[in-house]
Amino acid sequence: MLKLAILGFLYDRPLHGYELRRHLAALTGHVRPISDGTLYPAIKRLEANGLLVRETEPGSAAAPRHTLHLTEAGRTALLDRLREPEPLDVSDENRWFTLLAFLRHLTDPAAQAAVLRRRLAFLAEPAGFFYEGDRPIRAEEFTDPFRRGLLLVARATTEAELGWLAATLSDLEGAPR
Repeated sequence: MLKLAILGFLYDRPLHGYELRRHLAALTGHVRPISDGTLYPAIKRLEANGLLVRETEPGSAAAPRHTLHLTEAGRTALLDRLREPEPLDVSDENRWFTLLAFLRHLTDPAAQAAVLRRRLAFLAEPAGFFYEGDRPIRAEEFTDPFRRGLLLVARATTEAELGWLAATLSDLEGAPR
């Protein structure tokens, strides 16, 4: 998720490390805060793999600033990851939201639609949080207001996403190629 987000933000424009961290925090910080001890080693790995480069420029005060730039290999890696996301990128909500944040970088509507269809297929699979034997327990069966609330919110979220997916797929599949 972190690699995808770094590549995605740098696809738009070069960023300084602290700017990148601010963007990452805005995207995922409420779910997974990203520390310097996580971010900077990830940047170094991406740099070592040739996916980004660091350029030094004069700072506004005294210290020079390092700007991170995506390489052509980094652009290709991002687009490949968006085109063929890992199964967990489609099934895990936090990873899915990160993927969605950058899916616009795929310029082919058919490729975008293919990714959305994978999410749609995942959401179509029967799922439940709580079971009685093999039978999922419906929200209305709970007297516990917290479990009932969890299931009602999950159902509403899924229904909203299904509606958005249907509308967006319709738009993408009707788009000129």
